[in-house]
Amino acid sequence: MLKVLIVEDEDIIRKGLLYTINWLSMDCLVAGAACNGKEGLQMILELSPQLVITDIRMPEMDGLEMIEQAQKTRSFRSVLLTSYSDFDYAKRAIGLHVFDYLLKPVDEEKLAQLVGKIRAEVEESETYAEILGITRNKAIQDLISWSLDKNPQALGNGYVVRTIKRIKQYYGEKLSVESIAEELGISASYLSRKFKESTGQTFLDVLNKYRIQKAIALLGEGSLRVYEISDQVGFSEYKYFCSVFKKYTGMSPTEFAKSTKQVVCQIGGDGKEATEP
Repeated sequence: MLKVLIVEDEDIIRKGLLYTINWLSMDCLVAGAACNGKEGLQMILELSPQLVITDIRMPEMDGLEMIEQAQKTRSFRSVLLTSYSDFDYAKRAIGLHVFDYLLKPVDEEKLAQLVGKIRAEVEESETYAEILGITRNKAIQDLISWSLDKNPQALGNGYVVRTIKRIKQYYGEKLSVESIAEELGISASYLSRKFKESTGQTFLDVLNKYRIQKAIALLGEGSLRVYEISDQVGFSEYKYFCSVFKKYTGMSPTEFAKSTKQVVCQIGGDGKEATEP
């Protein structure tokens, strides 16, 4: 079960989350509830929850400061409760690896969707940990450790922040700097320039690194064939996926799968192993 901690200073909202949400149906256990950030920090350190759902503005210590302090010694996912949209908080939240926001009052269906995504990410992290324990490939170790959220310079531009969010949400779909720029109402050249200035990398490089990082986790799980993983992480052409995978890891997807001994490499639909470029 996913261990959850609730941190909320408004009594009615805190009790509502505790007693009106069907946590068992989400396979969650609410380990505790705190009424301010200071108490929340203490409970995070004591209980080591996997998910912390917290208000932002609270007495004693706000939610973001609590998360920042707790992350020094604990690893967990966090969701912010808010009744407003505030870009300054959003910038800080990205740097703290905040998973997402929930608007008050909390919609149980949206909460369930978030919990499902968080559970998948927790399982993915466990797979990464297993791979790190197996592989001696430095490129793969670096790629697993790489994070879109670790570049504070990227937080200074709102368009870059929103572009990073779209990469994380829609990496499995057809995605381009042109389509995102059009959605944001700016030119593709401006977004490309600002993205490179903020992250030190091109949009395509960051997108492909994120996709290959996800592919590594799926290969480690061993439940999908390699061509299925290629499609799931956003590559429409299998050969291109293999080429990009090798660029960032130094080996082909099949070689990686064999080296970790996590997956049977039945790539072709007829059960025969396909030839990789």
